[in-house]
Amino acid sequence: MRSVNPYTEEVNWTYDPFSFDECESRIESSRAAFSRWSSFSAEERTKYIFKAGQVLRQNVDVYAEIITKETGKPIRQSREEIENCAWLCDYYAENAVGFLKDELVDTGTEKSYVTFEPLGIIFGVISWSFPFLQVFRFAVPAMCAGNVCVIKHASNVPRSALEIEKVFHKAGFPENVFNTLLIDSKTAMEIIEEEMVDGVSLTGNIVTGSEIGELVGGLVKPLVLELGGSDPFIVLEDADIERAAQVAVRSSFLNTGQSSTAAKRFIIVEDIVVDFIEAFELEIQELKVGDPMDEETDIGPLAKKEFIDSLERILKDAKKKGAEPHVYGEEHNKGFFFRPTLIPAASTDMKACNIEVFGPIAPVITVKDEGEAVIVANSTEFGLGAEIWSQDLERAQNLAKRIKSGFVVINGMVEFNPRLPFGGIKKSGIGRELSHYGLKEFVNIKTVVVNR
Repeated sequence: MRSVNPYTEEVNWTYDPFSFDECESRIESSRAAFSRWSSFSAEERTKYIFKAGQVLRQNVDVYAEIITKETGKPIRQSREEIENCAWLCDYYAENAVGFLKDELVDTGTEKSYVTFEPLGIIFGVISWSFPFLQVFRFAVPAMCAGNVCVIKHASNVPRSALEIEKVFHKAGFPENVFNTLLIDSKTAMEIIEEEMVDGVSLTGNIVTGSEIGELVGGLVKPLVLELGGSDPFIVLEDADIERAAQVAVRSSFLNTGQSSTAAKRFIIVEDIVVDFIEAFELEIQELKVGDPMDEETDIGPLAKKEFIDSLERILKDAKKKGAEPHVYGEEHNKGFFFRPTLIPAASTDMKACNIEVFGPIAPVITVKDEGEAVIVANSTEFGLGAEIWSQDLERAQNLAKRIKSGFVVINGMVEFNPRLPFGGIKKSGIGRELSHYGLKEFVNIKTVVVNR
Protein backbone atom coordinates (compact mmCIF):
# COMPACT_ATOMS: atom_id res chain seq x y z
CA MET A 1 0.00 0.00 0.00
CA ARG A 2 1.33 3.39 -1.03
CA SER A 3 0.73 6.69 0.68
CA VAL A 4 1.26 9.44 -1.92
CA ASN A 5 1.62 13.14 -1.11
CA PRO A 6 -1.00 14.91 -3.30
CA TYR A 7 1.05 18.12 -3.34
CA THR A 8 4.54 16.82 -4.17
CA GLU A 9 3.29 13.64 -5.94
CA GLU A 10 6.01 11.76 -4.07
CA VAL A 11 5.53 8.55 -2.10
CA ASN A 12 5.27 9.20 1.65
CA TRP A 13 5.30 5.61 2.93
CA THR A 14 4.74 2.09 1.65
CA TYR A 15 3.35 -0.88 3.58
CA ASP A 16 2.71 -4.51 2.82
CA PRO A 17 -0.96 -5.45 3.08
CA PHE A 18 -1.97 -8.04 5.65
CA SER A 19 -2.66 -11.61 4.54
CA PHE A 20 -6.03 -13.13 5.31
CA ASP A 21 -4.40 -15.42 7.86
CA GLU A 22 -2.89 -12.41 9.63
CA CYS A 23 -6.30 -10.73 9.67
CA GLU A 24 -7.86 -13.86 11.10
CA SER A 25 -5.26 -13.98 13.85
CA ARG A 26 -5.79 -10.33 14.76
CA ILE A 27 -9.55 -10.70 14.82
CA GLU A 28 -9.25 -13.76 17.08
CA SER A 29 -7.13 -11.63 19.40
CA SER A 30 -9.85 -8.97 19.30
CA ARG A 31 -12.40 -11.61 20.24
CA ALA A 32 -10.32 -12.55 23.27
CA ALA A 33 -9.91 -8.87 24.19
CA PHE A 34 -13.69 -8.41 24.08
CA SER A 35 -14.16 -10.78 27.01
CA ARG A 36 -12.04 -8.57 29.23
CA TRP A 37 -13.03 -5.16 27.86
CA SER A 38 -16.76 -5.85 28.08
CA SER A 39 -16.37 -6.89 31.73
CA PHE A 40 -15.05 -3.42 32.62
CA SER A 41 -17.57 -0.95 33.98
CA ALA A 42 -18.53 1.99 31.80
CA GLU A 43 -16.68 4.21 34.28
CA GLU A 44 -13.48 2.25 33.70
CA ARG A 45 -13.79 2.30 29.92
CA THR A 46 -14.37 6.05 29.78
CA LYS A 47 -11.13 6.67 31.67
CA TYR A 48 -9.26 5.17 28.72
CA ILE A 49 -11.29 7.28 26.29
CA PHE A 50 -10.36 10.42 28.22
CA LYS A 51 -6.67 9.46 28.02
CA ALA A 52 -6.97 9.01 24.25
CA GLY A 53 -8.13 12.63 24.02
CA GLN A 54 -5.08 13.70 25.98
CA VAL A 55 -2.78 11.79 23.62
CA LEU A 56 -4.37 13.54 20.65
CA ARG A 57 -3.88 16.99 22.16
CA GLN A 58 -0.27 16.26 23.05
CA ASN A 59 0.47 15.32 19.42
CA VAL A 60 -1.79 17.63 17.40
CA ASP A 61 0.93 18.85 15.06
CA VAL A 62 2.33 15.36 14.42
CA TYR A 63 -1.04 13.89 13.48
CA ALA A 64 -2.10 16.95 11.49
CA GLU A 65 1.05 16.74 9.36
CA ILE A 66 0.33 13.08 8.59
CA ILE A 67 -3.22 13.94 7.48
CA THR A 68 -1.96 16.73 5.23
CA LYS A 69 0.77 14.58 3.69
CA GLU A 70 -1.68 11.79 2.91
CA THR A 71 -4.77 13.74 1.79
CA GLY A 72 -3.58 17.22 0.78
CA LYS A 73 -5.87 18.82 3.36
CA PRO A 74 -4.75 22.33 4.39
CA ILE A 75 -2.78 22.04 7.63
CA ARG A 76 -5.12 24.33 9.60
CA GLN A 77 -8.03 22.05 8.77
CA SER A 78 -5.99 18.95 9.64
CA ARG A 79 -5.22 20.45 13.03
CA GLU A 80 -8.90 21.21 13.55
CA GLU A 81 -9.72 17.59 12.73
CA ILE A 82 -7.46 16.31 15.51
CA GLU A 83 -8.92 18.82 17.96
CA ASN A 84 -12.41 17.58 17.06
CA CYS A 85 -11.31 14.01 17.75
CA ALA A 86 -10.14 15.08 21.21
CA TRP A 87 -13.44 16.91 21.80
CA LEU A 88 -15.30 13.74 20.86
CA CYS A 89 -13.24 11.75 23.40
CA ASP A 90 -14.02 14.32 26.10
CA TYR A 91 -17.72 14.23 25.27
CA TYR A 92 -18.06 10.47 25.61
CA ALA A 93 -15.74 10.33 28.62
CA GLU A 94 -18.14 12.74 30.35
CA ASN A 95 -21.46 11.36 29.10
CA ALA A 96 -21.21 7.68 28.15
CA VAL A 97 -21.80 6.40 31.68
CA GLY A 98 -25.11 8.24 31.83
CA PHE A 99 -26.10 7.10 28.34
CA LEU A 100 -25.51 3.45 29.28
CA LYS A 101 -27.38 3.44 32.59
CA ASP A 102 -30.25 1.00 32.87
CA GLU A 103 -33.57 2.63 32.10
CA LEU A 104 -36.31 1.80 34.61
CA VAL A 105 -39.81 1.35 33.18
CA ASP A 106 -42.96 1.26 35.31
CA THR A 107 -44.90 -1.81 34.12
CA GLY A 108 -46.61 -2.80 37.36
CA THR A 109 -44.16 -5.63 37.98
CA GLU A 110 -41.56 -5.87 40.72
CA LYS A 111 -39.04 -4.31 38.36
CA SER A 112 -38.69 -3.71 34.63
CA TYR A 113 -35.72 -2.13 32.97
CA VAL A 114 -33.82 -1.77 29.71
CA THR A 115 -30.10 -2.41 29.65
CA PHE A 116 -27.51 -1.76 26.95
CA GLU A 117 -25.00 -4.55 26.37
CA PRO A 118 -22.10 -4.71 23.86
CA LEU A 119 -22.28 -6.98 20.84
CA GLY A 120 -18.64 -7.96 20.28
CA ILE A 121 -16.36 -7.04 17.38
CA ILE A 122 -17.51 -4.07 15.30
CA PHE A 123 -15.86 -3.68 11.89
CA GLY A 124 -15.32 -0.14 10.60
CA VAL A 125 -14.77 0.38 6.87
CA ILE A 126 -13.59 3.96 6.72
CA SER A 127 -13.19 6.66 4.07
CA TRP A 128 -10.12 8.90 3.68
CA SER A 129 -11.65 12.41 3.63
CA PHE A 130 -11.41 12.88 7.41
CA PRO A 131 -8.99 10.04 8.15
CA PHE A 132 -8.83 10.50 11.93
CA LEU A 133 -12.29 11.91 12.71
CA GLN A 134 -14.27 9.30 10.78
CA VAL A 135 -12.50 6.55 12.71
CA PHE A 136 -12.97 8.21 16.09
CA ARG A 137 -16.66 9.01 15.60
CA PHE A 138 -17.23 5.31 14.83
CA ALA A 139 -14.87 3.67 17.31
CA VAL A 140 -15.11 5.79 20.46
CA PRO A 141 -18.84 5.30 21.13
CA ALA A 142 -18.62 1.64 20.14
CA MET A 143 -15.77 1.04 22.60
CA CYS A 144 -17.49 3.06 25.33
CA ALA A 145 -20.37 0.60 25.06
CA GLY A 146 -17.96 -2.30 25.63
CA ASN A 147 -17.38 -3.41 22.05
CA VAL A 148 -13.95 -3.87 20.48
CA CYS A 149 -13.17 -2.37 17.06
CA VAL A 150 -11.37 -3.51 13.95
CA ILE A 151 -10.96 -1.10 11.03
CA LYS A 152 -10.20 -1.30 7.35
CA HIS A 153 -9.15 2.22 6.38
CA ALA A 154 -8.91 3.64 2.87
CA SER A 155 -5.85 2.42 0.97
CA ASN A 156 -4.43 5.94 0.44
CA VAL A 157 -4.15 6.72 4.19
CA PRO A 158 -2.32 3.72 5.70
CA ARG A 159 -0.09 5.85 7.94
CA SER A 160 -3.13 7.58 9.45
CA ALA A 161 -4.67 4.17 10.14
CA LEU A 162 -1.57 2.92 11.94
CA GLU A 163 -1.12 6.13 13.92
CA ILE A 164 -4.71 5.95 15.16
CA GLU A 165 -4.01 2.47 16.50
CA LYS A 166 -0.99 3.89 18.31
CA VAL A 167 -3.15 6.61 19.91
CA PHE A 168 -5.13 3.95 21.74
CA HIS A 169 -1.96 2.08 22.69
CA LYS A 170 -0.44 5.25 24.11
CA ALA A 171 -3.65 5.83 26.05
CA GLY A 172 -3.13 2.47 27.75
CA PHE A 173 -5.99 0.53 26.17
CA PRO A 174 -5.73 -3.25 26.64
CA GLU A 175 -4.18 -5.00 23.64
CA ASN A 176 -6.48 -5.64 20.67
CA VAL A 177 -9.41 -3.56 21.87
CA PHE A 178 -8.69 -1.52 18.75
CA ASN A 179 -7.06 -3.13 15.72
CA THR A 180 -6.11 -1.79 12.28
CA LEU A 181 -6.03 -4.09 9.25
CA LEU A 182 -4.11 -2.96 6.16
CA ILE A 183 -6.27 -4.75 3.58
CA ASP A 184 -8.11 -4.20 0.30
CA SER A 185 -11.87 -4.16 -0.23
CA LYS A 186 -11.98 -7.79 -1.35
CA THR A 187 -10.45 -8.98 1.93
CA ALA A 188 -12.83 -6.76 3.89
CA MET A 189 -15.79 -8.42 2.18
CA GLU A 190 -14.37 -11.86 2.98
CA ILE A 191 -14.07 -10.94 6.66
CA ILE A 192 -17.74 -9.94 6.72
CA GLU A 193 -18.84 -12.97 4.68
CA GLU A 194 -17.03 -15.37 7.02
CA GLU A 195 -18.99 -13.87 9.95
CA MET A 196 -15.82 -12.91 11.78
CA VAL A 197 -17.39 -9.69 13.10
CA ASP A 198 -20.63 -8.82 14.89
CA GLY A 199 -21.53 -5.52 13.26
CA VAL A 200 -20.35 -3.22 10.47
CA SER A 201 -20.08 0.55 10.08
CA LEU A 202 -19.21 1.94 6.65
CA THR A 203 -18.36 5.46 5.56
CA GLY A 204 -18.15 5.43 1.77
CA ASN A 205 -20.10 5.66 -1.48
CA ILE A 206 -23.44 4.25 -2.57
CA VAL A 207 -21.97 1.40 -4.64
CA THR A 208 -19.83 0.06 -1.79
CA GLY A 209 -22.62 0.69 0.71
CA SER A 210 -25.11 -1.28 -1.37
CA GLU A 211 -22.72 -4.22 -1.68
CA ILE A 212 -21.91 -4.31 2.03
CA GLY A 213 -25.54 -3.64 2.95
CA GLU A 214 -26.70 -6.61 0.91
CA LEU A 215 -24.06 -8.88 2.46
CA VAL A 216 -24.56 -7.74 6.06
CA GLY A 217 -28.34 -7.78 5.70
CA GLY A 218 -28.21 -11.36 4.49
CA LEU A 219 -26.22 -12.29 7.58
CA VAL A 220 -28.66 -10.38 9.82
CA LYS A 221 -25.97 -8.22 11.44
CA PRO A 222 -26.37 -4.63 12.67
CA LEU A 223 -25.19 -2.03 10.19
CA VAL A 224 -24.58 1.73 9.97
CA LEU A 225 -24.03 3.33 6.56
CA GLU A 226 -22.88 6.90 5.83
CA LEU A 227 -22.87 7.13 2.05
CA GLY A 228 -22.39 10.75 1.17
CA GLY A 229 -24.58 13.59 0.06
CA SER A 230 -25.41 16.40 -2.31
CA ASP A 231 -26.38 18.97 0.28
CA PRO A 232 -28.62 21.87 -0.77
CA PHE A 233 -27.77 25.40 0.37
CA ILE A 234 -31.02 27.36 0.10
CA VAL A 235 -30.95 31.17 0.18
CA LEU A 236 -34.31 32.95 0.41
CA GLU A 237 -34.97 36.57 -0.55
CA ASP A 238 -34.87 37.82 3.06
CA ALA A 239 -31.46 36.29 3.85
CA ASP A 240 -28.33 38.13 4.94
CA ILE A 241 -26.64 37.68 1.55
CA GLU A 242 -23.14 38.75 2.56
CA ARG A 243 -23.06 36.37 5.53
CA ALA A 244 -24.63 33.58 3.48
CA ALA A 245 -21.94 33.97 0.81
CA GLN A 246 -19.16 33.83 3.40
CA VAL A 247 -20.48 30.59 4.89
CA ALA A 248 -21.25 29.20 1.42
CA VAL A 249 -17.58 29.37 0.47
CA ARG A 250 -16.47 27.82 3.74
CA SER A 251 -19.01 25.01 3.49
CA SER A 252 -18.46 24.30 -0.20
CA PHE A 253 -14.67 24.39 -0.24
CA LEU A 254 -13.81 22.84 3.14
CA ASN A 255 -11.26 20.07 2.54
CA THR A 256 -11.11 21.27 -1.08
CA GLY A 257 -14.76 20.29 -1.48
CA GLN A 258 -14.01 16.70 -0.48
CA SER A 259 -16.59 16.34 2.27
CA SER A 260 -19.90 14.51 2.23
CA THR A 261 -21.46 17.35 4.24
CA ALA A 262 -20.15 20.15 2.02
CA ALA A 263 -22.76 22.45 0.47
CA LYS A 264 -22.93 21.08 -3.06
CA ARG A 265 -25.98 22.73 -4.66
CA PHE A 266 -26.68 26.43 -4.15
CA ILE A 267 -30.42 26.98 -4.59
CA ILE A 268 -31.11 30.71 -4.73
CA VAL A 269 -34.41 32.59 -5.08
CA GLU A 270 -34.37 34.58 -8.33
CA ASP A 271 -34.91 37.99 -6.66
CA ILE A 272 -31.45 37.85 -5.08
CA VAL A 273 -29.49 35.45 -7.29
CA VAL A 274 -27.43 38.20 -8.98
CA ASP A 275 -26.46 39.74 -5.64
CA PHE A 276 -25.64 36.34 -4.16
CA ILE A 277 -23.41 35.30 -7.07
CA GLU A 278 -21.57 38.63 -6.87
CA ALA A 279 -20.94 38.18 -3.13
CA PHE A 280 -20.07 34.49 -3.63
CA GLU A 281 -17.49 35.30 -6.30
CA LEU A 282 -15.85 37.95 -4.13
CA GLU A 283 -15.42 35.39 -1.35
CA ILE A 284 -14.03 32.72 -3.70
CA GLN A 285 -11.46 35.17 -5.05
CA GLU A 286 -10.09 35.60 -1.52
CA LEU A 287 -9.20 31.89 -1.24
CA LYS A 288 -5.54 31.00 -1.31
CA VAL A 289 -4.76 27.89 -3.35
CA GLY A 290 -1.39 26.21 -2.86
CA ASP A 291 0.90 24.27 -0.55
CA PRO A 292 -1.31 22.57 2.07
CA MET A 293 1.49 22.81 4.64
CA ASP A 294 1.31 26.62 4.39
CA GLU A 295 -0.74 28.04 7.27
CA GLU A 296 -2.36 30.55 4.90
CA THR A 297 -3.62 27.99 2.38
CA ASP A 298 -7.40 27.54 2.05
CA ILE A 299 -7.48 25.12 -0.89
CA GLY A 300 -5.00 22.30 -1.30
CA PRO A 301 -4.71 19.58 -3.94
CA LEU A 302 -7.24 16.79 -4.36
CA ALA A 303 -6.44 13.58 -2.50
CA LYS A 304 -5.94 11.47 -5.66
CA LYS A 305 -4.85 12.20 -9.21
CA GLU A 306 -7.81 10.34 -10.74
CA PHE A 307 -10.21 12.77 -9.06
CA ILE A 308 -9.09 15.49 -11.49
CA ASP A 309 -10.43 13.53 -14.47
CA SER A 310 -13.70 12.87 -12.66
CA LEU A 311 -14.25 16.57 -11.99
CA GLU A 312 -13.30 17.48 -15.55
CA ARG A 313 -16.01 15.13 -16.82
CA ILE A 314 -18.54 16.85 -14.55
CA LEU A 315 -17.57 20.25 -15.96
CA LYS A 316 -17.66 18.92 -19.52
CA ASP A 317 -21.21 17.71 -18.91
CA ALA A 318 -22.20 21.10 -17.50
CA LYS A 319 -20.75 22.95 -20.53
CA LYS A 320 -22.54 20.58 -22.90
CA LYS A 321 -25.79 21.54 -21.19
CA GLY A 322 -25.20 25.27 -21.52
CA ALA A 323 -23.08 26.23 -18.51
CA GLU A 324 -20.28 28.78 -18.58
CA PRO A 325 -18.16 27.92 -15.52
CA HIS A 326 -16.11 30.60 -13.77
CA VAL A 327 -12.68 29.30 -12.72
CA TYR A 328 -10.54 31.03 -10.11
CA GLY A 329 -6.88 30.98 -9.12
CA GLU A 330 -3.68 30.10 -10.92
CA GLU A 331 -2.79 26.75 -12.44
CA HIS A 332 -0.15 24.60 -10.73
CA ASN A 333 2.55 22.60 -12.48
CA LYS A 334 2.70 19.95 -9.79
CA GLY A 335 0.23 18.44 -7.39
CA PHE A 336 -3.31 17.12 -7.92
CA PHE A 337 -4.90 20.56 -8.13
CA PHE A 338 -8.34 21.49 -9.38
CA ARG A 339 -9.13 25.18 -9.27
CA PRO A 340 -12.26 26.46 -7.47
CA THR A 341 -15.08 26.63 -9.98
CA LEU A 342 -18.50 28.33 -9.92
CA ILE A 343 -21.31 27.34 -12.29
CA PRO A 344 -23.54 30.46 -12.14
CA ALA A 345 -26.50 29.22 -14.19
CA ALA A 346 -26.67 25.51 -13.40
CA SER A 347 -29.62 23.29 -14.26
CA THR A 348 -30.87 20.24 -12.39
CA ASP A 349 -30.11 17.90 -15.31
CA MET A 350 -26.37 18.54 -14.93
CA LYS A 351 -24.27 15.92 -13.15
CA ALA A 352 -22.94 18.70 -10.94
CA CYS A 353 -26.45 19.01 -9.49
CA ASN A 354 -27.50 15.40 -9.02
CA ILE A 355 -24.47 13.32 -8.03
CA GLU A 356 -22.09 13.65 -5.10
CA VAL A 357 -19.36 15.96 -6.38
CA PHE A 358 -16.16 15.51 -4.40
CA GLY A 359 -14.21 18.61 -5.26
CA PRO A 360 -14.34 22.44 -5.45
CA ILE A 361 -17.25 22.88 -7.86
CA ALA A 362 -20.19 25.06 -6.82
CA PRO A 363 -23.30 25.06 -9.04
CA VAL A 364 -25.90 27.81 -8.53
CA ILE A 365 -29.52 26.91 -9.34
CA THR A 366 -32.07 29.72 -9.65
CA VAL A 367 -35.63 29.08 -8.37
CA LYS A 368 -38.80 31.20 -8.31
CA ASP A 369 -39.67 30.80 -4.64
CA GLU A 370 -39.27 28.62 -1.56
CA GLY A 371 -41.73 26.05 -2.91
CA GLU A 372 -39.54 25.39 -5.93
CA ALA A 373 -36.47 25.47 -3.67
CA VAL A 374 -37.88 22.54 -1.68
CA ILE A 375 -38.64 20.56 -4.85
CA VAL A 376 -35.10 21.07 -6.15
CA ALA A 377 -33.52 20.38 -2.76
CA ASN A 378 -35.34 17.04 -2.49
CA SER A 379 -34.79 16.04 -6.13
CA THR A 380 -31.64 13.94 -5.64
CA GLU A 381 -31.23 10.44 -4.20
CA PHE A 382 -29.29 11.91 -1.26
CA GLY A 383 -30.51 13.19 2.09
CA LEU A 384 -27.56 13.91 4.36
CA GLY A 385 -27.46 17.60 5.25
CA ALA A 386 -28.98 20.93 4.22
CA GLU A 387 -28.63 24.65 4.92
CA ILE A 388 -31.40 27.24 4.84
CA TRP A 389 -30.82 31.00 4.90
CA SER A 390 -33.57 33.39 6.00
CA GLN A 391 -33.92 36.09 8.64
CA ASP A 392 -37.44 34.85 9.36
CA LEU A 393 -36.60 31.98 11.72
CA GLU A 394 -40.15 30.65 11.95
CA ARG A 395 -40.36 30.50 8.17
CA ALA A 396 -36.99 28.77 7.98
CA GLN A 397 -37.96 26.17 10.59
CA ASN A 398 -41.19 25.39 8.76
CA LEU A 399 -39.16 24.99 5.58
CA ALA A 400 -36.72 22.68 7.40
CA LYS A 401 -39.57 20.24 8.07
CA ARG A 402 -40.05 19.85 4.31
CA ILE A 403 -36.41 19.06 3.54
CA LYS A 404 -35.65 15.34 3.31
CA SER A 405 -32.33 15.07 5.12
CA GLY A 406 -30.84 13.91 8.38
CA PHE A 407 -29.42 17.29 9.38
CA VAL A 408 -30.65 20.85 8.68
CA VAL A 409 -28.87 24.05 9.73
CA ILE A 410 -30.53 27.43 9.57
CA ASN A 411 -28.19 30.38 8.90
CA GLY A 412 -25.07 28.26 9.24
CA MET A 413 -23.36 25.15 7.90
CA VAL A 414 -23.39 21.46 8.75
CA GLU A 415 -20.46 20.94 11.11
CA PHE A 416 -19.14 18.24 13.42
CA ASN A 417 -20.62 18.27 16.91
CA PRO A 418 -20.48 15.12 19.07
CA ARG A 419 -23.59 16.24 20.96
CA LEU A 420 -25.76 15.91 17.83
CA PRO A 421 -26.65 12.73 15.93
CA PHE A 422 -25.23 12.52 12.43
CA GLY A 423 -26.49 10.48 9.49
CA GLY A 424 -28.75 10.58 6.46
CA ILE A 425 -31.86 9.22 4.83
CA LYS A 426 -32.59 7.97 1.31
CA LYS A 427 -29.31 6.80 -0.24
CA SER A 428 -27.21 8.87 2.13
CA GLY A 429 -27.34 5.95 4.51
CA ILE A 430 -28.97 4.33 7.50
CA GLY A 431 -28.34 4.64 11.22
CA ARG A 432 -26.70 7.42 13.19
CA GLU A 433 -23.30 8.29 14.60
CA LEU A 434 -22.52 10.56 17.57
CA SER A 435 -24.72 11.67 20.49
CA HIS A 436 -26.40 8.97 22.58
CA TYR A 437 -28.05 7.68 19.40
CA GLY A 438 -24.70 6.68 17.90
CA LEU A 439 -23.62 5.04 21.14
CA LYS A 440 -26.62 2.71 20.99
CA GLU A 441 -26.27 1.57 17.37
CA PHE A 442 -24.06 -1.37 18.35
CA VAL A 443 -25.59 -2.61 21.57
CA ASN A 444 -28.16 -5.21 22.54
CA ILE A 445 -31.08 -3.15 23.86
CA LYS A 446 -32.23 -5.78 26.32
CA THR A 447 -35.50 -5.74 28.24
CA VAL A 448 -35.51 -7.35 31.69
CA VAL A 449 -38.73 -7.93 33.61
CA VAL A 450 -38.61 -9.11 37.27
CA ASN A 451 -41.66 -10.69 38.94
CA ARG A 452 -41.96 -11.93 42.51
